Formats: sequence, C-alpha cells, structure tokens
Amino acid sequence: MTVNTETILRQFREAFEGHSPTVIARAPGRVNLIGEHTDYNEGYVLPIGMDRATLVAARPRDDGILRVRSALFEQTVEWPLDAIGPPGEPAWANYVKGTAAMLMRRGIELCGADLLILSDVPLGGGVSSSAALEVGTAKALLAVADEFLGPVDLALTCRLAEHEYAGSPCGIMDQFASVLAQPGTALLLDCRSQKYDHLPFDPPGAALVVMDTQVKHQIGSSEYPVRQRQCQAGVDYFRRIDPSVRALRDVTTTMLAAHADKLDPVTAARCRHVVTENLRVVHATEALRAGAIREFGQLMNESHRSLRDDYEVSCPELDAVVEIAWQTPGVYGARMTGGGFGGCAIALVEETAVESLRRAIHERYDHRFDKPILFYTTRASAGASVVHL
Repeated sequence: MTVNTETILRQFREAFEGHSPTVIARAPGRVNLIGEHTDYNEGYVLPIGMDRATLVAARPRDDGILRVRSALFEQTVEWPLDAIGPPGEPAWANYVKGTAAMLMRRGIELCGADLLILSDVPLGGGVSSSAALEVGTAKALLAVADEFLGPVDLALTCRLAEHEYAGSPCGIMDQFASVLAQPGTALLLDCRSQKYDHLPFDPPGAALVVMDTQVKHQIGSSEYPVRQRQCQAGVDYFRRIDPSVRALRDVTTTMLAAHADKLDPVTAARCRHVVTENLRVVHATEALRAGAIREFGQLMNESHRSLRDDYEVSCPELDAVVEIAWQTPGVYGARMTGGGFGGCAIALVEETAVESLRRAIHERYDHRFDKPILFYTTRASAGASVVHL
C-alpha cells in the first residue's frame, strides 16, 4: 500500500477532532512461496513481504486511552491502557488490543494514542492480514511512546497477541515475514532456531501472481488445530523410536518410509507432507541461488499436490485455479498459499503469460464458482517501517 500522506492526514483529522498523526507505520502482508504448515513443526519456510500493506497512523495522547479507528470497518473503539481487558467485539480490534497488551506484558511503557488503520491486504486470503495489523500496530505504538523492540522480539510479541487475543495457534512465519522482509528477496526462516537469511527473489522476465478465491470455508478454523494434533501424534510415535526427535522437522524420509505402515494412514499422510515439504524448501532455496526458476516452479507444483492429497487443506476452488494455472503455457508453477480451505493461490509466471493466465481463469473458473478470482501481481517488498511526520 502506497503511503499517500495527504489522504492519511485528511482521514486522521476527520476521525480524531482535527488532530494530525505524528507517525505512520507500514507493515506488509506476506506471500509464502513454499513451506506450508511447516512452521509449527519447527521446519523451514520461504515467504516474501508483498507490496500490499497495512498502514497505521498514530499520535500520542496524555490520558492513557488507546482509541482506534478502522477505515475498512468504519468503526472506532477505545480502551484505557491500564485496564485493557480480554478479547471481545469487534473481532478486528482484538489484534490491536492484544498487541498493546503483549507489549505492556514485556514491560514496554506505552502511552495513550489515537490510531487510524488502513489496509489493502486481503482479509481471510491467506496472506497474513492479521500479522500486518499486529506488526503495524506495534510499530506505531512503539514510535509514539519513543520505545524500541528488536525485530525478532517484535515478531514474537505480535505472534503471542494472535495466540492469546485472536485464538489462532499460528507459527512464527507470518509476523517474522512482515517484520523482516526485504525488497527483491525471499526470507528463508528456520522456525526452530529463528535464524534467517535473505535470498534473491526477483527472477528476470517473471511475475508472481496472486489468485484470491474470496472464499474461506468454515472447516478451516476447526481443522487447523486438528492438523497440529495429528502432527504431534507422529512426533510422539517417532520419539519412542529416537528420543532426539522433538518435532517432525527431525523425521527423515528414511525413517518415515520404514515406519509409515505402523502409523494410522491419516497420521502417516500428515507426517509425509511435513517431512517432504521441508525438503522442498531446502531444494527451493538451492534453486533460487542457482537461478533455476523452472525447478522452483516444479517444487511449487509438488507442494500443492502434497497439501491437497496428504495434508488435505486445499478445497475445490483452490484446486481448480491451480489446475488452470498448470495448464496455461508460460506458468512455471502454482500452489495454494496460507493455511488453506480457501484464500489464495499463487503462480510464478512468465511476464508475457500473465494476461493469458488471467483470461484462462476468467473463462474456466469465474463462471463455475459463486465468487470470481481476484487476480493481481505482487513483488517481494520491504518489511515494516515507520515514517515520522
């Protein structure tokens, strides 16, 4: 999202009795290139910061009140910082409330503030609109209070806000990507050690397309913790064989092949996805370093098949749009991205084939389902930042 200062100033003054903001924080959504459902299994992920972002304009207050206006929902809420309370309604405000609460739990001395939130990160699309809101809120609150928190601690604090105030048991990828992304790079993140590296991701003559199905099946929220329990069942089994196994990250393909028939079929399939997906991330990083874009695309395809067949977190809409992409000349690879059961798919495409893919989706998808695909391109963009006005 481009920072149009004049527009933000006008909206802020309209929302807050003519006052002007002193800072504008920007935090991007993220697109995960490969490495899905591996973060909470202590594995590897490879996201980018997208060029859509949440903006949080802020000014300090001297009365200890946190007042927040959402331009999208056209709602304003407020709480005293010294009695911020548990999660409540409206739901979007819990991400802000939780972020403030977790910052204060860390001992950060926040001041009261007025916040205006604007965003063009799609909601419920699997591109981490929630992480963008948390990180943008945290950066704005820290800036107006003249406080500082290092990037890793900031990401972990925002993740805790999502756990405790939004009830989402997410891994660390989303918040780390929103904080640490860099232009033209993908973030290789080891979700166990929290070590990370930036790899070049700006393939010449190629574009990254995001295809938003605009659907979010309700089964997703209930099945996410089920997948975590199924993975833990696999860990419990393999730990009896090898006590050094802490997470599915530690299970090798050899171990899995030797013991898969001793697991129940569903648990074996869930383990197979995580074990092979971690390997795909490793191979994908090698492909990026070598500039092997076609190999990278094939790994994306394999990832989607694994998510569809072994992890079972895809859905008819995602499968349909991915299959159309696979059949379109000039597409290197395509896969669902995010938690699944709806949301977005991505495709790595020759720039000259972007319009062909758009037409194919319009002709072969948009009339089959209730909602058409929202189709746009994105580039690897910068992580969170603050502008002082």
